Amino acid sequence: MEEIYTQIANLGFPIVISIYLLVRIEGKLDDLTESINELSKVITSIK
Repeated sequence: MEEIYTQIANLGFPIVISIYLLVRIEGKLDDLTESINELSKVITSIK
């Protein structure tokens, strides 16, 4: 039983951290994509 707890501790922590970071990065990528699209529209209107 102790081995199971050790495995959960060794695998669970990296999984939780990975999910947390992916969720944070996803929001920033959405903002970046929106900014790039807006910049593209501005550049097109200047031409």
